[in-house]
Amino acid sequence: MVFWVFGYGSLVWNPGFKYDEKILGFIKDYRRVFDLACIDHRGTPQHPARTCTLEKSQETICWGVAYCVRGGPEKERLAMEYLERRECEYDSKTLVDFYREGEPSQPALTGVIVFTSTPDKVSNEYYLGPAPLEEMARQIATAVGPCGNNRDYLFKLEKAMFDIGEPLFLTQNMT
Repeated sequence: MVFWVFGYGSLVWNPGFKYDEKILGFIKDYRRVFDLACIDHRGTPQHPARTCTLEKSQETICWGVAYCVRGGPEKERLAMEYLERRECEYDSKTLVDFYREGEPSQPALTGVIVFTSTPDKVSNEYYLGPAPLEEMARQIATAVGPCGNNRDYLFKLEKAMFDIGEPLFLTQNMT
């Protein structure tokens, strides 16, 4: 089993697993939002960090990185186990089409795994939902966990997206 996984948050700059190929590109009909609580990396249960999840949004795109894992069942199992531990706040794995720049009408890859969260506070205890910008900024500025502070997550993601050549906060329409 060979698999591809799409990173749109910290996986963009810090995949943390062995992969065989990396492709820059985007997925359609999703946008990146800071609506997910992180209580074990960049925050705590008392002061959760705000990290990215994806929100369905017709006619938009979300840039990131697709990673390929191949090399036999053991390597693939280890990578997926690592990802499932790391992405534990995400309660769903979705399969998406992945596109490359310059080829927006034909997927470069199909069946790419992306970790997402249900936008419902009842079924997903980690879903924070949207909040006023000032509240989100205060939470990101003050949350700290075992892996560092929430500000660094935001700044590293912004730098990684800048290096890709795509802005972090711009929701891009496909038209």
